[in-house]
Amino acid sequence: MKVSFIPEPELEFGAGKHVDIRYGLMNLGPFDFDSQLSPKQIRLGIVGTSQTIQDFCEWLEKIRNGVEGKVSPLPNLFPRFPGYGEGTHLTADIVINPQLQRPITQNDILRVKDIENDNDRIAHAVDLFMEQITYLEEHLSPHVVVCTLPEDLIEILGATSSSQVRYDFHDLLKAKAMQIKQHTQLILPTTYQPKSQRSQPLLVNRSLQDEATRAWNLYTAIYYKAKGIPWRLVRNASLPTTCYIGVSFYRSLDQETLQTSIAQVFNELGDGIIVRGGAVKISKDDRQPHLSRDDSYSLLYNALEEYRRVHFTLPARIVIHKTSAYNDDEREGFKSAITEQRVSIADLLSLRQSFTRLFRHGAYPPLRGTLFSLEKHRHILYTRGSVDFFQTYPGMYIPLPLEFRMDQAEQTAEFLATEILSLTKMNWNKSQFDSTDPITIEGARGVGKILKYVSKDEQPQTRYSFYM
Repeated sequence: MKVSFIPEPELEFGAGKHVDIRYGLMNLGPFDFDSQLSPKQIRLGIVGTSQTIQDFCEWLEKIRNGVEGKVSPLPNLFPRFPGYGEGTHLTADIVINPQLQRPITQNDILRVKDIENDNDRIAHAVDLFMEQITYLEEHLSPHVVVCTLPEDLIEILGATSSSQVRYDFHDLLKAKAMQIKQHTQLILPTTYQPKSQRSQPLLVNRSLQDEATRAWNLYTAIYYKAKGIPWRLVRNASLPTTCYIGVSFYRSLDQETLQTSIAQVFNELGDGIIVRGGAVKISKDDRQPHLSRDDSYSLLYNALEEYRRVHFTLPARIVIHKTSAYNDDEREGFKSAITEQRVSIADLLSLRQSFTRLFRHGAYPPLRGTLFSLEKHRHILYTRGSVDFFQTYPGMYIPLPLEFRMDQAEQTAEFLATEILSLTKMNWNKSQFDSTDPITIEGARGVGKILKYVSKDEQPQTRYSFYM
């Protein structure tokens, strides 16, 4: 067994590089800050009750001037939020205007409460928000619409009257909003009123973050959805251009039909393209979902065609991250698409959580970036663990490492592990950089949850920002 260490990868910002997202943005600015196409003013639509709209707007005005970091002996883990707008490195201002605000009445909420069926109740609540989102899109074209859910509606949606499959408010709203090409951001009261307790049914297993971190996460998500580029992977000009493809699976809404495949394609800027594939079957041999040869070919071929349509060219190299092992049909199908599209280099990896662990002397788990090789093509990587920059382990529980298997690889295990570690830092919804999964996998799983609400007759949006 060989043990090595992958140093924390840097990200590229407007005026340089840094390992940390928040310090990079605060001191170096967004990657595209000097671009004519970067957002300078973000028109923010807001839908909620009159009270939640007012409370959220007050919080936005508060964080505009900055938020002090959490008092802690670990300042790198809890940095301040510097504020946004003129005079800061977060130069894009957030426009708050009453014309961009649409209220939902208490009578509307009471009518939702009177609906007995769980799914009907959630669907009706989504329709309430969609009515106002549609109005804003048709008349004012906001970059992003924030939905500020009131506490009484959260309680109503959290109530369960049956064990049948229940709709998810967040996922259903995202699916409907993308049909009118509108980006959305859901906000719970605990974001801007941390003492609120009634939001807890939708916050299971989530601890409340400090205020500066909440401000960071909201700003970076809104900036990206407004078509900004907050940061990107560091590009080595001597290496071939690369795109990263995550292949995952999801079940239909009724839980009865076979799983469906999804490919998420990321370029080196971190911009994602979504491609929906065909049905899959559970193998009798390993009890994992697999694609047929033809469906494997079609999924990858279509993903590369979509990449070509967006970027006017194909990458020289592709990296496929898949959530299940590759079988012979998938290898043949993928290789056929790679050959036909004339992609020169391909690395095929399968990724999953591992219960194989290392133990480190002292109170903290192994360092993030620890890599140990069990076999030539089987490796374990700690994407969560102790972080030198934070001077601590920022998690609450013993971390599980990530296992990756190299089904076909042109690159070394260390090179591929560095890419995986870098891709864990490309989640625009999270400003703390120690995610477990690379965005190829984490994003594809989240996309699948939303796509189950998009019928086969409907064309889903291809840009990843609609699914965040």
